[in-house]
Amino acid sequence: MTSIDHLQGEEIIDGVADCTTFPAQYTVGTRTAILVASAASGGTCGFMLNDANVGTLLAVAAFAGGLLSTWSPCGYSSISLLRPTGKGSRAVLNWLPTFAMHGLGYAVGALILGTLLGAVGGIAGFAGVAGTLGLSILALIGLVYGAHQLDFLRVPYPQRRAQVPHDARQRFPKWVVGGLYGLSLGLDYLTYVQTPLLYLITAAAILTGNIPEAIGLVAIFNLGRYLPVGVNLLPLTDYQIQSWLGRHQERAALADGAILTAFGTAFAVLALA
Repeated sequence: MTSIDHLQGEEIIDGVADCTTFPAQYTVGTRTAILVASAASGGTCGFMLNDANVGTLLAVAAFAGGLLSTWSPCGYSSISLLRPTGKGSRAVLNWLPTFAMHGLGYAVGALILGTLLGAVGGIAGFAGVAGTLGLSILALIGLVYGAHQLDFLRVPYPQRRAQVPHDARQRFPKWVVGGLYGLSLGLDYLTYVQTPLLYLITAAAILTGNIPEAIGLVAIFNLGRYLPVGVNLLPLTDYQIQSWLGRHQERAALADGAILTAFGTAFAVLALA
C-alpha cells in the first residue's frame, strides 16, 4: 500500500490517502439533498427504461468513472509528467506520438483486464447483466459506495495504493513512458483509482460472462481516463491545470457519489420490475 515517487535519484515511499473529508460548505443538508435528488432521478430513469437499456447505462457510468478517475493521484501525475516539452505548435506536434502511445497503452490494458474479467465471469457461469441477480449486485454497489462518497457511510475501499514509477521518465523517451503509463493505468488495479465506479464496471464486466462485452466496458472506462491528458493540447500551463483539478477535488467526490447513487437506484428499480 505505497506510492512511488522519485527525488534526487532515490525512491520515496509514501502512503496515498483516500479522500475522507469534505469542505465545510458541503453540509449534511447539502449532501442529503444531493443524495435524495440523485436517487429520485435514478429511480425515475429506472421506471422509464427497461432491461434493453442496461448496456447504455453501463457505458455512461463507465465513461463517467474514467473521467472522475482524473482526480486520483495518477490522474494528476500523468497530465503533468506527460506534458509537451517546450511551447508552441512544434512542441505539440512532437508530443502527439506520446499522446498516441498513451492511448495505445490504455487500449492494451483494457484488452488484458477485460479478457480476464470476462473469462472469470464465464467460468463462474454468469451470462448477462440484465437479470435480477446482476442488477441487484450493481444496485448494491452503486447505493453503498454512493453513500460512501457522499460521506454518509464508511465501507472498505480495497485498492493497490500505488502510483506509476515517476523515475521511468528519466530512463526512457517520453513516447515510451506514455505507453508504459497508459498500460499501467489501463490495467486499472495496478495503481490507486479514487472512484468506486471502477467497482461497478468491474462487477458488470464479470457479470456479462462475455469477453468482448467485458473488454468493451473496460475500454470505455479507460477512454474516460485517457482523454483528459489531451488537455495538454491546449495553451495552458501545468500550474493552471493542476490548480483547477485541486479546486474541484471535493466536487468530483460529490459528483461521484451522486452518479453512483443515481445508477444504483436505477438498477434497483430495474431489478424489481
